[in-house]
Amino acid sequence: MKKGYVLWLLISVISLPVVAQNIIYSNLKELMAQDGDTLAVLRVEKRSRSQILLTGGADYRITAGNDESMCRQLKKRCFAVRTSEGDLFINCRKLRYKKMRFGAWYAPAVQLGKNIYFCAMPLGSVIGGTFAEEDDVKLGGNVGDALAASSLVTKRVCYELNGETGKIDFVGKEKMAQLLEKHPEWKKAYLTKDSQEAKHTFKYLQMLCGEQQKE
Repeated sequence: MKKGYVLWLLISVISLPVVAQNIIYSNLKELMAQDGDTLAVLRVEKRSRSQILLTGGADYRITAGNDESMCRQLKKRCFAVRTSEGDLFINCRKLRYKKMRFGAWYAPAVQLGKNIYFCAMPLGSVIGGTFAEEDDVKLGGNVGDALAASSLVTKRVCYELNGETGKIDFVGKEKMAQLLEKHPEWKKAYLTKDSQEAKHTFKYLQMLCGEQQKE
């Protein structure tokens, strides 16, 4: 009787649902290894258009409630966070593309394979290089020159962060066409829209992420 009760307890524990948790990552390596620290309170606030126009920065402000020390860490030292709902946000504070920076706060992101894709709008060119630090994510290659030479430089677009090298590249039509190669209907719909802005591109990245999670 006692053995049966112990067995029942073990089965009950194993059957308990895994409670999703908020996770914070200190750097890119931790994010790619999915080896972060859990956080009880994580508040995600969509910044208003006026806030972004006045102070610049990315679309989301993420805090730890009343924990001021953790709030400072989230703002200045944390690399990325994943909410209990599974949403990923990457800290733009130290990200650089070419000589452009993205300002403070967080941008929505998805992970596809070994790369991270996020959408943000750069603040400028010369200033970005002035504030570069040793542990900044470095720029990559010549890919994306079309961005700097076009009106898209002032638009919110998508970027690819290489999870192995830390290099950042602009996600344009050619890159998206490659990513959507296994989904011809999605690819056709994407190319028909003829837009490289994030409001169009990011939804397809999210769709690809959803397919990846099903595999």
